[in-house]
Amino acid sequence: MKELVVISGKGGTGKTSIVGSFAALVERKVLADCDVDAADLHLLLEPRVKHREDFRSSKSAVIDPGRCVQCDKCREVCRYEAISENYVVDKIACEGCGVCVHFCPEEAIKLQENVSGQWFLSDTRFGPLVHAKLGIAEENSGKLVAVVRQNAKLLAEKEGLDLVLVDGAPGIGCPVISSIAGATAVLVVTEPTLSGLHDMKRVVDLAAHFHIPALVCVNKFDLNPELTGQVEDFCRGRKLKLMGRIPYDTVVTKAMVQGKTVVEYSSGLVAKEIEKLWRHISYELAGG
Repeated sequence: MKELVVISGKGGTGKTSIVGSFAALVERKVLADCDVDAADLHLLLEPRVKHREDFRSSKSAVIDPGRCVQCDKCREVCRYEAISENYVVDKIACEGCGVCVHFCPEEAIKLQENVSGQWFLSDTRFGPLVHAKLGIAEENSGKLVAVVRQNAKLLAEKEGLDLVLVDGAPGIGCPVISSIAGATAVLVVTEPTLSGLHDMKRVVDLAAHFHIPALVCVNKFDLNPELTGQVEDFCRGRKLKLMGRIPYDTVVTKAMVQGKTVVEYSSGLVAKEIEKLWRHISYELAGG
């Protein structure tokens, strides 16, 4: 079983649109959306949820009003000002550090595990999808990503499927690290802008740190041929394989408006380039 994670140094490069098209092209796979802070693959795939589970991770303090004598000690030691004058804890402000629990003379405070989000197992027109939603102002997105990947792999093993196709988060933070660790390869989708080039370099360095082969695709390459050339120069200098160059076309937006992937909506140049991109990637995954 192979695992391909599609990532980008910054948001807005077209990563999810490409993953959606791959979903339409590839058979015998499990899809996973690991951009749990801002998941949007479901907007293209219209999943039908079969199973859902709460994700419990962070903790926050809870004050028992029956035991609290309002001595104010907890409010004095809370550096986050998370306890109101009425001795009610603001769960968003509370960091779960436990200082108030330690100093409460009446043992009226305890740490309680929060429901930080949910993860889902769904059916789509292109096969199974494991995805998740992190709650507002909740932390530990990296742990939720790990839950999504683990369940996607378990499902692939159970069904005897060959590939886990992951839509990763943008950037280089915890959810990205959790998305790529141990993957077969990553596809870095970039664009010919200064920020696209800068952030691509950072995410390539991240993949190299974890010894994960990085493949590169330049989306909307014809918007700035000079910067596309710089991206290609960087790839040559780092011995990175450039898998494809996709031109700019409003057909991508039109497909999204219709709730379809590009390769479903069109048979034009962009769709053909995405198909060619997948052929090159599948060859690499097969050990080419």
